[in-house]
Amino acid sequence: MAGQFEATVEIDRPVAEVFAFLAAGTNDPTFSPRVQRIEKTPDGPTTVGTVFTSSVKDAGLKTDREFRITELVPDARIRWAEQSRNLVTAKEGGYDFESTPDGGTRLRIYNVLEGHGFGKVIAGFALGAARKDAPAFGERIKKAVEAS
Repeated sequence: MAGQFEATVEIDRPVAEVFAFLAAGTNDPTFSPRVQRIEKTPDGPTTVGTVFTSSVKDAGLKTDREFRITELVPDARIRWAEQSRNLVTAKEGGYDFESTPDGGTRLRIYNVLEGHGFGKVIAGFALGAARKDAPAFGERIKKAVEAS
């Protein structure tokens, strides 16, 4: 089973600043308690093809994840695809950035989850939990960006 969750949040920072914070990719632990460790390859600015390798903890289980940047449009859009084959993965995801009239940023985040093997059985539960947490996830990103 595949399904999508998403959240939209308004951040009191200009689009360029929000984009830079999220494109860095290594700031995830500041807003995602799941992320225990994250590394970027190669060093330098994030570009299409950059890979982020992380260790995350979900429902008490630690897994290793690998995401590849598939699209990067400065101040507009970031897309990724999970390369790792865990029970439940994000086959695609992204951020959309839009300026607000007051100089802030409207940020939309989404992920499309899918199960593999036994993960097909539990993907619905993972998707339900992600959808339930999506508004809080957006707020955690907002707080992290505004605090940076």
